[in-house]
Amino acid sequence: MNKRYIVALDQGTTSSRAVVFTPEGSIVSSAALEFKQHYPQPGWVEHDPDDILSTQVESLRAAVRRAGISPSEIAAVGITNQRETTILWEKDGGRPVHRAIVWQCRRTADYVDRLKAAGHTDAIRAKTGLVPDAYFSGTKLQWLLDKLDLRERARRGELCFGTVDSFLAWHLVKGHPHVTDATNAGRTMLFNLSTQQWDEELLRMMDIPREVLPTVVDTARIIGMLDEDVLGAPIPVASLVGDQHAALFGQACIQTGMTKNTYGTGCFMLMNIGSEFRLSEAGLLTTMAWRLDGKPTYAFEGSVFMGGATIQWLRDEMKLIATAADSEPMARSVPTSGDCYLVPAFTGLGAPYWDMYARGTLVGMTRGTGAAHIVRAALESIAYQSADLLEAMGRDAGCRPPALRVDGGASANGFLMQFQADIMDLPINRPAVLETTALGAALLAGLAAGVYPDVESTARGWHVDSVFEPQMAPQDREKAVAGWRRAVRAALCWAGEK
Repeated sequence: MNKRYIVALDQGTTSSRAVVFTPEGSIVSSAALEFKQHYPQPGWVEHDPDDILSTQVESLRAAVRRAGISPSEIAAVGITNQRETTILWEKDGGRPVHRAIVWQCRRTADYVDRLKAAGHTDAIRAKTGLVPDAYFSGTKLQWLLDKLDLRERARRGELCFGTVDSFLAWHLVKGHPHVTDATNAGRTMLFNLSTQQWDEELLRMMDIPREVLPTVVDTARIIGMLDEDVLGAPIPVASLVGDQHAALFGQACIQTGMTKNTYGTGCFMLMNIGSEFRLSEAGLLTTMAWRLDGKPTYAFEGSVFMGGATIQWLRDEMKLIATAADSEPMARSVPTSGDCYLVPAFTGLGAPYWDMYARGTLVGMTRGTGAAHIVRAALESIAYQSADLLEAMGRDAGCRPPALRVDGGASANGFLMQFQADIMDLPINRPAVLETTALGAALLAGLAAGVYPDVESTARGWHVDSVFEPQMAPQDREKAVAGWRRAVRAALCWAGEK
């Protein structure tokens, strides 16, 4: 029987999704299951690894069932995942020793402060392309080993550390391979992007035993066969890739300078910078784009911690909207935000500010400020933060992309996309397939499994669905951006009062 389909497992921050694609990049079916978020203390975020695994398996089975296909028709499975989320489990049996510490979690801020105080910032940045921050996996693993007194067990090889891709691969692939790919390894603050190896100096800084670390493999590579208990057939598992890198590939940003922005729980902008590892001078990160046949491709990356999560905050905590979709008509119900600005620094600010202690700030309110103004200001805040990233990338790269390719749930919001085009003064291209993270994982898996002969052939299925052209007058843009920057200074000043 012909291998006519590719499946992506897209394990995200709030849900586990599976998508069945044709080789041409069309979606055949999909299924998703949400799982519980745990907040044991202010600023702490955790997931139950067993919830991650069970929802991913069930969503996979449901997607294949809805597609009405036989598992034997699947050419390959790719795995893409929420990055930096840290899991530690026992090698004998696979039992997690603690809940997963989620990328949003700020519990290790004091660990990061100690690294900075010890003068390690420059070495970490030079080796990893990262700015020391509680966002990344290294200090999360350090915390687990410290608080659970597990360092000796780790040294004896009894424990496995991994990000979510590694955890899923260990549990879903025959033989329990303990692997991760270069994109995920590059987000740990332990991986040297120049040497493409775990770095001994960094491991010593955080007292991480090498024995606990996974083997780093290429982004597109067959790591083994899916256990037959999952779908009833052995299928090559042929890619592991962090979600933002998958979206960059799924957006066909395979040429240097091409840029995408994903509007998910957070917003993540990546620009392909080619095969040369270089550091940002504007507060951005240098990260892996992907590694194929042992050859790395790099990217500049900027992260907005609160993207779609800001809309969730409007819905769940503030009760200003009933559904995320309500935000667009409510924002359009007022002509402006009334000079009201929301800086959603609920878990600090990412690039280009990198302030772990900044906090959410709502400024410019008057007696006439209503719920619609706040909702509009919240949506605008997502665009402002993304514009900050694009400006920083332009300074580093010495150019601006001709257009920005967008994806993710909030990219369906027409108001947000038009405001994004206006504030950036740049066309926004929204593709026909918005599931670009899953698509990227599928394309990479297909590349490893021989469905595609080369990287260029994976890009042929990318098509534009909507283009949002800038419409805002330059003087209005300048005034709006100036107000945003004043609001950011207020959020940073709040941090400075501590």
